[in-house]
Amino acid sequence: MSTEQAQFNMVEQQIRPWEVLDQHVLDLMAATPRADYVPAAQRAMAFMDINIPLDHGAVMLQPKMEARLLQALDITKNDKILLVGTGTGHLASLLATLGKQVLAVDINSEFTAMAEKNLAAHHITNVTLVTGDAAAGWDADQPYDVIFITGSLPVLPDSFRETLAIGGRMVAIVGKAPVMEAKLIKRRNEHGWSETDLFETEIPALNNATPTDTFEF
Repeated sequence: MSTEQAQFNMVEQQIRPWEVLDQHVLDLMAATPRADYVPAAQRAMAFMDINIPLDHGAVMLQPKMEARLLQALDITKNDKILLVGTGTGHLASLLATLGKQVLAVDINSEFTAMAEKNLAAHHITNVTLVTGDAAAGWDADQPYDVIFITGSLPVLPDSFRETLAIGGRMVAIVGKAPVMEAKLIKRRNEHGWSETDLFETEIPALNNATPTDTFEF
């Protein structure tokens, strides 16, 4: 099977049936060369319905999850976007195509370097890559119209909500295994936010994510 056919099947058999109906998102997932962003050792898994394991305990989110979260964010061409967890650069490329500017932060310099190489190969120039710890939020260059957090968090720090612009949207996966919920948070006004549960899932936590309190009896 050709790469083009495999990517087409990914969209039609995985993404579209998973309540992704936004044609712009479907077209983007079909057009972006996903396999080019997958490390060579994992390339055979590029179009599988799985989270692809990466170094440092990270994963490349399964295609239907990326698409579903992108659809929920309803990104516009004027949006300034914060991506927490750069990985291979694939999600940064999707966000860069949809929005105006992406700031992608990762705690591992290897991912920053990998993403820089992959994005340059596809002539994507509206992504700024930073190596740093954003597990508790990222204040630089705020507020953001969109925040996409790629690892799970036991609890969502308030700092992320505070760095959303009014009218801004954020997706985050919150909870501890085996119970995690993908959430869409919107900032309604200076002191008001709304929160919608999108779906249940389970993915690795961000490095240095603040643990929830535990009790011993």
